[in-house]
Amino acid sequence: MLAVSGDWICPDWPAPKQVTAFTTTRGGGVSEGPWSSFNLGNRCGDDPSHVKQNRSLLRAALPAPVQWLQQVHGTTVIQSTGEFKQEPEGDAMVTFEAGRVCAVLTADCLPVMFCNRSGNRVGVAHAGWRGLADGVLAAAVGAMDEDPAELMAWLGPAIGPQAYEVGSDVAQAFAEEFPLGFTRRGDRFLMDIYALARLKLEAAGLCSVYGGGFCTLTDADRFFSYRRDAVTGRMASVVWFE
Repeated sequence: MLAVSGDWICPDWPAPKQVTAFTTTRGGGVSEGPWSSFNLGNRCGDDPSHVKQNRSLLRAALPAPVQWLQQVHGTTVIQSTGEFKQEPEGDAMVTFEAGRVCAVLTADCLPVMFCNRSGNRVGVAHAGWRGLADGVLAAAVGAMDEDPAELMAWLGPAIGPQAYEVGSDVAQAFAEEFPLGFTRRGDRFLMDIYALARLKLEAAGLCSVYGGGFCTLTDADRFFSYRRDAVTGRMASVVWFE
């Protein structure tokens, strides 16, 4: 197993020993200003040379280069089987091949890691409220091509339920399935993205769900947050098996 930085967050899940997963934090890189310092996003305004250096630092902890996605808050799942000439458009990735790295970028949205109990299938999804409403987690579970009872998931760092303020349109999108998941704050609502993700995963048949409890908005030392800063970097959540 390759070395993982002590600053990065490893899932607290009972994954097989050949599965490695982690989410990076904002420290330890070369980016400056609002992207300080370990920004891995190449579409958020940072100096491209800094992003390249940061991605090289990440690469040193991985068995293979990352196949990055062009994330669009959708439900498309990419199966990683080889090299893409360009970044494919999608918001989740799975692989059934050893040594291939699946990754998504986030800065308040929820990264969800997946693996099966045999340790020969892994995946990761990028889930904001729109992706959750449209079914990105169900799509990722389906793309794992495994009995959902044989899968487990880990909920990585996202904006917490005491900070995720949304409008009535978002609350309405989940009104039927998640009526108790929103707390009114004036004319706005607080949304629990972790609870909603668990609900979505359970509806897809996946009941072994771990993680949650982070808040990217309030923990400025460790996490980038788009809601907090608007101009900011991105963390990566990566997973592979050996």
